[in-house]
Amino acid sequence: MASTAYLLVFIVLATLATFLTRALPFLLFARHAQSDWLQFLGRVLPPVLMVLLLVYALKTPLVSGTGLPQSALALGLVVLLHRLFGNALVSILGGTLGYMLLVQQWLPL
Repeated sequence: MASTAYLLVFIVLATLATFLTRALPFLLFARHAQSDWLQFLGRVLPPVLMVLLLVYALKTPLVSGTGLPQSALALGLVVLLHRLFGNALVSILGGTLGYMLLVQQWLPL
């Protein structure tokens, strides 16, 4: 079993590493916050990441051969919730909940 000192050092180092990974970009890019390149990345990266997540989410059931109907229904639920409420958090939580219910065989397909 690990000693208390070891655990405290681990917690302090993990906290410091987490803080640095969050603060470092702000410290490094503080002078360049208004650069065209950084504004371009801020505008383009969120939709690109969403498309990558979508491709991964739909590719995984195709490759494994299971779960495509559940994934497609969950995707439809996300789109529907986002069109109704326009809130990303509601869409994400609703889609995740819907997918988990479908996968847990509440609605076997």
